[in-house]
Amino acid sequence: MTRGVFYIITAPSGAGKTSLVKALVENDESLCVSVSHTTRSRRPSEKDGVNYHFVSDDIFITMLTQGDFLESAEVYGNRYGTSQHWVDQQLARGIDVILEIDWQGAEQVRNLYPKACSIFILPPSLQDLSQRLQGRAQDDEETIDKRMRQAVNEITHVAEADYMVVNDDFETALSDIRAIIRSRRLTVPVQQGKLGDLLSSLTR
Repeated sequence: MTRGVFYIITAPSGAGKTSLVKALVENDESLCVSVSHTTRSRRPSEKDGVNYHFVSDDIFITMLTQGDFLESAEVYGNRYGTSQHWVDQQLARGIDVILEIDWQGAEQVRNLYPKACSIFILPPSLQDLSQRLQGRAQDDEETIDKRMRQAVNEITHVAEADYMVVNDDFETALSDIRAIIRSRRLTVPVQQGKLGDLLSSLTR
């Protein structure tokens, strides 16, 4: 069985990566999203085990010391981590895995999975990003200001990714990411795994 592809999607908060990822996996059974563990509080619209695994700081630290995470980071005073065992299970089954993560975590993951495909999503402008954050009505002004400062820093790391997508028009951005995924599925190593019988019959 061909091993799945690990996709790392990075973007400043408010750039729309979560909505794009949700749309990507809706009609693709060969693609799933890695659900990270976090110590931050659950928002009213979020579900435990769907958006994140919400855990206490003590539980997170225990998992961290046991080596359960392939990457972990502290963002805005909260801890985030990705289960390495779960990711490896899905990839071994031939399932492509998407990991939504900040640039620091992306760097850690690329060191462990050098064949991972990294995609950076940009907003069309900082003004648009600020408006999106304010429109979500999830954070106070101080938090939004902090996220905007962080966004500028994150965007300086865009060159570390393999692909860059601007989320100005949602459908266009979605189509761009789907094109990236489709192109990776058509590489020779992946196709050899899927079309082994055909290749054998054509080279007899």
